[in-house]
Amino acid sequence: MTTLSKQTLSHLDWLEAEAIHIMREVAGQCERPVLLFSGGKDSICMLRVAEKAFRPGKFPFPLLHIDTGHNYQEVVDFRDRRAAELGERLIVRSVEDSMKRGTVVLKSPDESRNKHQSVTLLEAIAEFEFDCCIGGARRDEEKARAKERVMSFRDEFGQWDPKNQRPELWNLYNARVHRGENIRAFPISNWTEMDVWQYVQREQLELPSIYYSHVRPIVRRAGAIVPVTHLTPVKPGEEVIDLQVRFRTVGDIPCTAPVESDADTIEKIVLETATTTITERGATRLDDQTSDASMEQRKKEGYF
Repeated sequence: MTTLSKQTLSHLDWLEAEAIHIMREVAGQCERPVLLFSGGKDSICMLRVAEKAFRPGKFPFPLLHIDTGHNYQEVVDFRDRRAAELGERLIVRSVEDSMKRGTVVLKSPDESRNKHQSVTLLEAIAEFEFDCCIGGARRDEEKARAKERVMSFRDEFGQWDPKNQRPELWNLYNARVHRGENIRAFPISNWTEMDVWQYVQREQLELPSIYYSHVRPIVRRAGAIVPVTHLTPVKPGEEVIDLQVRFRTVGDIPCTAPVESDADTIEKIVLETATTTITERGATRLDDQTSDASMEQRKKEGYF
């Protein structure tokens, strides 16, 4: 009699398997899905999940990035290179184009464009008639995202109502929509920041360089470390210092702050993540600090 050895799956194996299942459900139920890819760490993990779900064939959806025009160049360059390496179609739509059309109007020239991505995203959904956008949001990121289902229903206006969502008992997912409606699918909903970094480590995934420790000119402003750029210039009375920092999350330059860190390898990042007492977005996403631009409000208006 032959005894079969039972392989023990790690927590990353379970999370990956769940994400693959969700992504295949989207491909099976939706006619025109799209994968949101910004070049950030979460969407990089999503690309690897898509590779494992669909290779050796091509992805059954294109990639889409809503570009504010104020993204870090290191991330934009990585985005373009990674899409080219995979041989997948990358669609880029810009907030600046929405501004030219008059559908986005800034209150002031230096206003963050981050929340205005909602308008450009909804315009892209209408342009290509996407019925599902696959995103890399995680429930541990922020309290509004913790309310999300895996398949998050949006009405014909692109709006999200947390009280009008479908049950997902026994991991059964319903991505069916009427014309004009939309689903936002989040295959890594149950992942944490630590899971993402451990997955990056296990899969040996390449990341934009700004995720690793480097020296950058900064100022300290309102309790945050603000990088000195042409979009975030020095204010009177501020002192510029060269500080060793890294980014835990990346986005629009005016609303994304780094953290002080000497973690220049993935192993050091994993250790730092395990010991930090500051949440991922708590001190790094400046736009989360203002009530008029809260994540929940932005999501109700069509945000990722």
